[in-house]
Amino acid sequence: MRSLLLRRDSLEAIEHDARHAYPDEACGFLCSEADAADAPSRRITTVETAANAYAGERRRRFVITPEELAAAEVRAGARGELVSGFYHSHPDHPALPSAFDTEHAWPWYAYLVVAVDRRGLCSAAAFELDAEALKFLPRTLELYSPRVDGTTELAGPTSTG
Repeated sequence: MRSLLLRRDSLEAIEHDARHAYPDEACGFLCSEADAADAPSRRITTVETAANAYAGERRRRFVITPEELAAAEVRAGARGELVSGFYHSHPDHPALPSAFDTEHAWPWYAYLVVAVDRRGLCSAAAFELDAEALKFLPRTLELYSPRVDGTTELAGPTSTG
């Protein structure tokens, strides 16, 4: 099972985005180093917010335009990274993929779902789409903090998801 490694400050930024967008869904990109894309643990090195371009009720849906995804891929490539996943929030709903999420997901990518409520409390969970079964499989979400010497300190699995 592939785990998702996320910087603690990146999770905090995603949660801030979820709170700011509430009661609408927030969304964005998860980027990892290009040469480590198929490693057993996917280490997210950069998080970018995206505009929720859904034309209807944004409280229950999000859409990222192909143009915004293409621009994020160019920026990631310039950093030696690639877009390897997406995050979005679920206002007043659990941090679980919805049927809509499953229908619109792509295999291989990591998905981070962040539940946020009216008080601003958040919880997060990571998933990856099983291409054959066409269902989301849970992934371990581990937080890490980079050290000054360039190494990483893992905090262990997060208790938020």
